[in-house]
Order: sequence, then structure tokens, then C-alpha cells
Amino acid sequence: MPDHAADRTTALLAPSGELSGDPATDGFTPSPELLAEASVRLGWAALLYSITYTLAYWGPHITAWLTVPFYAFWRTQNIFALISVALGLLVFAMSRRAMLTPQRLLDVGLVFEVVASLGISVVQFWYGFPDVTLVDRKYTGIPWECAWIIIFPLLAPNAPKKVVIASLASASTGPLVVFLRMAAGVPIGRDPVMIVAFFLFSTYLCAIVAYVIAHIVYRYGVRLHKAREVGSYELVTKLGEGGMGEVWVARHRLLARPAAVKLIRPELLGDDPRSRETAVKRFEREAMATANLRSTHTIDVYDFGVTEDGAFYYVMEFLEGLNLDAMIRRFGPIGPARTIYLMSQACHSLGEAHARGLVHRDIKPANIFSSRLGPDCDFVKVLDFGLVKHQSDQQVASLTGAGVTAGTPAFMAPEIALGRDEIDGRADIYALGCVAYWLLTGLPVFRGDTPVATVLAHIRDEPVPPSQRTEIYIPPRLEQIILDCLAKDPAARPQTTTDLATRLAEIGVDPWTNEEARKWWALHGPMGTRASMAGEERSAAAVVYAKR
Repeated sequence: MPDHAADRTTALLAPSGELSGDPATDGFTPSPELLAEASVRLGWAALLYSITYTLAYWGPHITAWLTVPFYAFWRTQNIFALISVALGLLVFAMSRRAMLTPQRLLDVGLVFEVVASLGISVVQFWYGFPDVTLVDRKYTGIPWECAWIIIFPLLAPNAPKKVVIASLASASTGPLVVFLRMAAGVPIGRDPVMIVAFFLFSTYLCAIVAYVIAHIVYRYGVRLHKAREVGSYELVTKLGEGGMGEVWVARHRLLARPAAVKLIRPELLGDDPRSRETAVKRFEREAMATANLRSTHTIDVYDFGVTEDGAFYYVMEFLEGLNLDAMIRRFGPIGPARTIYLMSQACHSLGEAHARGLVHRDIKPANIFSSRLGPDCDFVKVLDFGLVKHQSDQQVASLTGAGVTAGTPAFMAPEIALGRDEIDGRADIYALGCVAYWLLTGLPVFRGDTPVATVLAHIRDEPVPPSQRTEIYIPPRLEQIILDCLAKDPAARPQTTTDLATRLAEIGVDPWTNEEARKWWALHGPMGTRASMAGEERSAAAVVYAKR
């Protein structure tokens, strides 16, 4: 991933000042996304200015310069033009290379606005006022820098106080050039009173308009800031979205570490009140079920609630790594030792859930995340308890819709596919067998032409042994455990995840170690710093949370 992309994402996660209640203060800070976008726009605006200035000013003189002495080039007007063009190119380079933080770059942009206005004024007023003839009457045209002064706050928003200072300075460049030339004895051809009135009703009026624009942008920033407040967290950047909601990287107002916020806005639920209520109940059930689990291999839920506008949210730990679906699709099947290592940790998470009478019902590679947690790599976190069901109640049936089977077809236990009421933790053990099959072969156990065909295969067909579908050596004992997990009859499977983990531990293979995991990640996806995980691996996290 390019370095500037990582820097840009890191900037989004970096703490920023809060929006000031007084728009005239320097404490004003737009949202991180607005800052990042504005800094990019500023760079392109600076480049466009430099190109346009070069073509408009230097173009007509190129032929003439070929016939004049070199020293004639160094007149005052040309020097101003060179400085303006060079500063524009410098601002563009700074924006592309992320040499400064977005806010610092926007402050530099204000200096560029003033210098650019001076460059425009030098061209326009160095030899007096240009006239526009209209029906035998002469009028002085509107200064070119007026458009620049008005447009600049939209391209590169900043604190209204800073904007008005820069706009007034830019508006003053025209009068400055005119009166400097008058002081040098150059005839301007206009009465000084008329000159003052001309600039008051053109450039200085535009400076006031720019100040108004800055206030509008500020109010937009305040509304955006409030819209992105979720409980004690501020939404920073969207990771992804699915049918059930959005997932954001968020920042606590006091704590430094980022979090992941799963958010379901009212407008995403449709107009049907029953569907809206069902979706919110499912979210609430998922949050409560996950928050009550204490296994280190279950994703932590920090908080949940409802925002002022009726959106339901819950806040989870932010993971760095890859889900097992993305891992295999990107890098191919893994060996037996690592499969055992990952599956044993998943058993730890599900073992606690099953002991509490909870059945996950949607175990699949996309819901098992291999993450970096402190010094540990390949640390498994089980996600998405949105379809969790307590064995003693049937409430979840009403949360998945009438006649709808919950789960993912490629990893669905036969008893779930058949819609049986009596479902226990052995359904998750079947799904774990499907996950292990996927890790070793890169293929699902069954693949039908349609989801229904896949579900029917889980009900009727016997699985092909994984060793027949991969070139990776699979120890016979591991293969037998996987086939036992895939038994149609729950009584023929390992009866608990503890039993499954014990059987996995007894397989005679050299264990996968944390050191090997570090080496693998160092080769395929550096996990040493948060910045290095800014793009590719975090986008994989979005797939985990958002795909429902």
C-alpha cells in the first residue's frame, strides 16, 4: 500500500480538537474527513492555478523573450509571477506527499491564497486599470481575484477568523499594487476616490462574502460533528455497510484507542414498522449476548444504545488482521498445524457461549477473525452473534422472519436447514467442521448452483474427504475429526467444543507457534504498527462486520 495512503488514514485516526462554540476562534476544527478532502482539493486547486497562470501570463511572451536580452526577463512583474507559480506547485507537492497534517496544510493554503491574489493583481493593475468598452463608454472590469477570494473557502475551508483575515489581505493586494505604482510615478488614469470605491465594492465585498461562506461551512461542520456523535464516541470513517447497517471506525472522546461502531440508522430499515422493530431487536440481542461473554476469543462489546435520532448502535473493539474468509481467498489454504491453532481458539469462544445456553448459528470463516492482540498474532476473535439463540427460548425465530432459515448456506448444519426447534451447540460444531474444511482446501464442503441446492446437499449428501480435494497433507486423525463434525446426526459429532478442542490437541503434528504467526504476517501483511494496517487489512475488517 502506498505510504501516503497510510499517512492519510493515520491522520483520520489521530485525535483532533473539538469544534469550538465560537466560529471566530482558531479552535475551529472541521471533521477529519472534511480536513483530508479539503487538503486534497487545495493541492489540485494550487496546481490548476499554476498551470492557468503560466499559460495566461507567460504564453503570449514566449516568442518575444526569444528576441530580448536575458536581463530584461528579471523585471518586477515577472518575478511576482514566478513566485506565484512556484508557490502553487509547492502547495500541490505538499498535499501529494502528506508533508504536513491536513490542518497545517490548509493554513499554508491561506498564505498561498494571498500570494496568488497578489500575483493576479500584479498582472491586472501593474500598468493601470484595464478598460472594457461597451457602446462607446468605458467601464473598469471586476478584478480577477474576486472569483479566487470567493471560491477559496469552499475549496479549502478553515476557521472563519482565519478566512476573513486571508480574504481581506487578498482583497488588499489590488489597492497595494495600484498605490505602489502611483507612488512610483506611473499614471493610473483614475481618481484615487474612484479607486477606493472600486475596490470597496468589488474585492472587499467579496472578502465579506468569503467570511459568510466560511460560517456556512462551519455550521455544516457542526451539524456533521453532531450527526457523527454516537454515545461517547465520534464516528471517524466508514469501514463498510450491509443490509443491516453500517460499520465505522470511531474515537472515544477521552480515550485514545479506536473502536468499531456498528450502526443501524432508522432510514436503513425501510418503512415497515414491523421490519424496523425486528432489526432493532436483533441488534440489541446481538449486543447483549456478546457483551455477556467473557472469553478472550469473543469480540469485546464496550457499549450500546440508541442515538437521539433513533439509530441503534453498539461499540466493539477495533480489530487489526484478516477474517478467515479473506485470508484463504487471498493467500490460499493453510496447513494442519495452523488450522488446529485457529480452530482451538474458536472452540474457546463457543465453549463459553454453549455453556450459557447460547448457539451462534452463523459460524463461518467471515465471522472468525485472525487478529493481532498485543504481542500475539493469529489471535482468534469470534464475531457477529446477531443470530444467537438461547436453547430455552424461541424468541430468535421472530427476529429472523416467518419461514426464514437463519444462517449461511455453505456452513449450515442440517438441523438448522430443516428448521428444527431443538438446536444446540452441536450445530456450531458442524459449522466449525465446515470452516476447518475451508481452511485446508480453500473450498466449501458443498457448492450448489443455488443457495437452496447447497442447503439440500448439507441435508442429503456425504462430504468428500478434504484430503481428496487438496494437495496439502492432512493427518488422518484431523480428517476424521472434520468428518465427524460434519455428521448429519448431531449425536455422531463431538458433543462439546471442549471435546473437539481436546481431540484437536491430541493430533500428533508440530504445533503452530506465535513466532511462526509473526513470520507469516511479516511476509504477507505487516502487523507491526497501526499505520501499516490502515488500508488492506482494515478493509477486510469491514467485510467481517458489514456483510450480513
